[in-house]
Amino acid sequence: MKTTVASKANDAVQQVLDRLVAEGREIGVQVCAWQGEEQIVDCWAGLADAESGVPVDGDTLFNVYSVSKAVTATAMHIQVERGLVDYDAPVAAYWPDFAQAGKGDVTVRQVLSHVSGVLRMPSDVTPELMTNWDWMCGRIAEMPGAYPAGSRSSYQSMTFGWLIGEVVRRTDPKRRPFGQFIRQEIAEPLGATDLWMGIPGAVEPRVAKLDDVAVYIAPDGNAMREAQPLIVDLMPDPFERPYVRRACIPAVGGIFNARSEARFWAMLANGGQLNGVRLLSEERVAGFAAPRPHFEDVDPVFFGMKVPIGWAGFWLGGAEAPPVSAPRNMRALCHPGMGGSIGWADPDLKLAVAFCHNRMFDTVNIEEDSRTIVGDAIRGAL
Repeated sequence: MKTTVASKANDAVQQVLDRLVAEGREIGVQVCAWQGEEQIVDCWAGLADAESGVPVDGDTLFNVYSVSKAVTATAMHIQVERGLVDYDAPVAAYWPDFAQAGKGDVTVRQVLSHVSGVLRMPSDVTPELMTNWDWMCGRIAEMPGAYPAGSRSSYQSMTFGWLIGEVVRRTDPKRRPFGQFIRQEIAEPLGATDLWMGIPGAVEPRVAKLDDVAVYIAPDGNAMREAQPLIVDLMPDPFERPYVRRACIPAVGGIFNARSEARFWAMLANGGQLNGVRLLSEERVAGFAAPRPHFEDVDPVFFGMKVPIGWAGFWLGGAEAPPVSAPRNMRALCHPGMGGSIGWADPDLKLAVAFCHNRMFDTVNIEEDSRTIVGDAIRGAL
């Protein structure tokens, strides 16, 4: 039986989603939210595939792109919690080949903080090679950083996943593939059954079709193109190719639904535990909202913008403009994804929200931002 607050919040969000779809601002969208130990919103609207007319439902899956990084970072924090990794140790202490090309001093903390300088994708990458874990890790290990370790903000748009994932894999006593680690150590304990880093074929019919007409594509000649080459850019092609969907690409390849993603953020909003399952200590999670070094830097990968990333791999919510205005609280942990997906955990309200959709868009106007509109509706109902 839903509480009055939950019923009010659910009704408010459903009205917002129906309006956003009716106005053409969204195609298909899902929102799920928890407050404390209670799911208070579980809503959806619109079409998973505009061409075929398949509607969104609660089980529809969405590409969430960089929202994946929050889950990937959490895997590293679990390894630190278990005493298997030290934040201030060199990455090469766990992955010796990584010390090549002058990267021996890059630390785990610098990777989590996006100040490692190791942002470049291999120049010869292809969609096929991107799905080859050993090839990607081997090439990243060989390459020099774009900047000296710890010298400046340099967003690891795609490399973040292999940098974190390979350290986790090598320090896992069972040496599991990273996608399996996520499944067994995060998704299954939380009951987040649709938190996928590499989908099985059986769930593919549930994945929503992306629409990228409203997305800004960066031109050649800037750091974004080094970090995110056009051939593997975060677009429907290549990320709707079946073999890419099945691969573990931990920075940008997550395919989630809002129900499962919200459970992940609820764990963080509740200080590292949900419904009696504790993944991280309360003290550790409380420290995640501290800013990183170079917090005020402009980031060359992000077109010279300031990127409000904390030291632990999460963005800090509450900026005055998208993509992370939705939480309205700079103590909130969050992560946006290419095209407008987002999830966040507000520790002050113990509120967790997951927003998944298939109409990829860019906006700098908070009044046009569906994520912020939805967040305001939820808080207004509490």
